[in-house]
Amino acid sequence: MSIKIDYLIVGSGLTGGTIARMLQDSGREVLVLERRNHIGGNVHDHFHPSGIRVHTYGPHYFRTNSDRLWEFVNRFSSFYKYEASLKSFVDGNFENWPIAGSYIKKEIGENWKPSFEGNPENFEEASLKIMPELIYKKFVKGYTEKQWGIKASELSADLAKRFDVMEDDEPRLMRHKYQGIPANGYAEFTKNLIDGIPVILNFDFLQNQEMFDVRKKLIFTGPIDEYYNFELGKLEYRGQKRIHSYFEDKDFYQPCGQVNYPSPEQGNFIRILEWKHILPTEYSKRIKGTVITKEIPFSPQNPNDYEYPFPSSRNQTLFKKYVQRAQADDKLIICGRLGEYKYYDMDQAIARAISIANKIIEGVYDPEKYYNLSLSS
Repeated sequence: MSIKIDYLIVGSGLTGGTIARMLQDSGREVLVLERRNHIGGNVHDHFHPSGIRVHTYGPHYFRTNSDRLWEFVNRFSSFYKYEASLKSFVDGNFENWPIAGSYIKKEIGENWKPSFEGNPENFEEASLKIMPELIYKKFVKGYTEKQWGIKASELSADLAKRFDVMEDDEPRLMRHKYQGIPANGYAEFTKNLIDGIPVILNFDFLQNQEMFDVRKKLIFTGPIDEYYNFELGKLEYRGQKRIHSYFEDKDFYQPCGQVNYPSPEQGNFIRILEWKHILPTEYSKRIKGTVITKEIPFSPQNPNDYEYPFPSSRNQTLFKKYVQRAQADDKLIICGRLGEYKYYDMDQAIARAISIANKIIEGVYDPEKYYNLSLSS
């Protein structure tokens, strides 16, 4: 006997949780399935025994310029202000990331120029189009090749859009109008996001599809290739192995919450995170010791460990083939970072989910337009 449901949402991360919230608030019948033992997907945190809150799947810095999105997330939690300031450990010093204008002028000269002209065809050329080669080699090349496990010249040029060179010495990673972290953590935020909505944890939908009769829409937020049992081939993903260390006798380990280590000679890890820096000062000063996390990139085989879609032309070609399949099923919506094979920041993921939900609610969802936007955005 199957379970009949109007809207079945697979995955309780930001995308699935936001769509579930919107549909529930509009009076729709919704059920959420989650194969992990907690809600929220990768937007999750937990407490170390010291009392330090650790982001389970790496650092999440919420930021947005949208008044509407800020109002939406504040429905589920208040936020304390946190404007991430990052450093890169270069030549034995902690330097600003994004790269400070004064650093480039000191190393290259006042009238520096980028090292590449023309239309970039890969990540290395796109990076050199915005910075001198010396700066690229010190800050970007090694970090990127450790992150992805291949040469920078084999990666998509679009990946370089995620960073820039600062003309000034602004220390913040981003300059968005609103920046912060939920006051009681991300686990509490995502719990509030789907409060009152039926959720089944520790449940793998793909192993139990026959149990459900979906009347209107199946909204799947997992990997698109896994949904189709990898029949056309596997898309590539990267994840992070995380090694946590507690130093009982140190107040702080490093100068800020995140320090990047771009040189391969520094080790196979790409960054060290110190969570105490990310906590509100009035709370962190009462805690003894500090917790750091080293992140080491790897290529996961288990879909539960997928974090980053792999930016290469081969993967984009394969993804488009899976999209063609999905477009043919008007009951199916595959979405989210893994479903759309696209790196979304948190505000982008929520905005995309709100847009999808509104189109469903208004009865104007068009699968062809939706997937074409996914491919082009």
